[in-house]
Amino acid sequence: MVEDMNQVEVNNLEVGDKVKGTVTKVEEKQVLVDVEDSKVDGIIPISELSSLHIEKASDACQEGDVLDLIVTKVEEELLVLSKRKVDAEKAWDEMQGRFESGEVFEAEVKDVVKGGLVVDLGVRGFVPASLVEDHYVEDFSDYKGKTLTFKIVELEKDKNRLILSHRAVVEEQKEEQKKEVLDKIQTGEVLEGTVQRLTDFGAFVDIGGVDGLVHISQLSHEHVEKPSDVVSEGQKVNVKVLSVDRDNERISLSIKETLPGPWNDISSKAPKGEVLEGEVKRLVSYGAFVEVFPGVEGLVHISQISHKHIGTPHEVLEEGQTVKVKVLDVNEGEQRLSLSIKELEEKPADDYDNYEMPEENTGFQLGDMIGDKLKNFKK
Repeated sequence: MVEDMNQVEVNNLEVGDKVKGTVTKVEEKQVLVDVEDSKVDGIIPISELSSLHIEKASDACQEGDVLDLIVTKVEEELLVLSKRKVDAEKAWDEMQGRFESGEVFEAEVKDVVKGGLVVDLGVRGFVPASLVEDHYVEDFSDYKGKTLTFKIVELEKDKNRLILSHRAVVEEQKEEQKKEVLDKIQTGEVLEGTVQRLTDFGAFVDIGGVDGLVHISQLSHEHVEKPSDVVSEGQKVNVKVLSVDRDNERISLSIKETLPGPWNDISSKAPKGEVLEGEVKRLVSYGAFVEVFPGVEGLVHISQISHKHIGTPHEVLEEGQTVKVKVLDVNEGEQRLSLSIKELEEKPADDYDNYEMPEENTGFQLGDMIGDKLKNFKK
């Protein structure tokens, strides 16, 4: 009689019916459940526990868990059930809503596979490697177990295809930050930034969600051959905002403007009378410009190059030559430095210095000599 009653209970449930079941035992490859309003136990094969591949049943549930299930097979004394199908049905409805609204949501990365990441959303979500970050990632092994933000970029329920993107969220956030920075930033501000990348013509610096360009001419007060001689990627730097083009989203920055100028305190570094060593940078018709400190050039006027008379500085000097100079005058305000090479050289002996002028009284006068001749003529 009892057997007949059990058979009736079993036959009352059909494939496709939804039931609730309480987990009574978790085995390695299956789970036993007590099915509500049924005197027949149910079994959930490991393949029907999750939309993801799991190694053991305990990865998906524990004893005492109450699960929403669907009947997949009716046997004489057993119901074969699926948690995966119920989860998937609910999940597809939820995912469709998220896809249509463009919702951003958090989810844990369950696995790292060839080509990307796997996320369990009740259905299997896949994140291609190209959609994980907005930059290249060589190794994704650290992503397993991480919780990231995602958007659904592709959904095809009939093909069981759900494609997610974390990159889209990152890019949207950066775009919002960029707009905020562009709205607030003001010319003349001094900000801290991070060097993002180097090019032949300068360095791009992140100043809080937006990159600005430090042209090579604005990297240093000194001449710069290539940006890598002055800064490196990842380096923290202070920059001054030179200009902001909000329409084209371009920001011009300067590192040089935040640094002490080469002429700062030049009166102390090159006081009048100081002897310095420098390099002849330029020769002009009226003298030579000598660099005595990086970015500081002083003029040696042509009259201060040599004790000898010279027609052009090229007769004595050449560009690139190292010379010693004496500071004649310094004007920090006008950034002018007057130098002399001649002052450090010994004045050569001059022939005129040894010439002795005859004495005014030589013992006779011309008048006397003529007078004597006239006396002789009268005789």
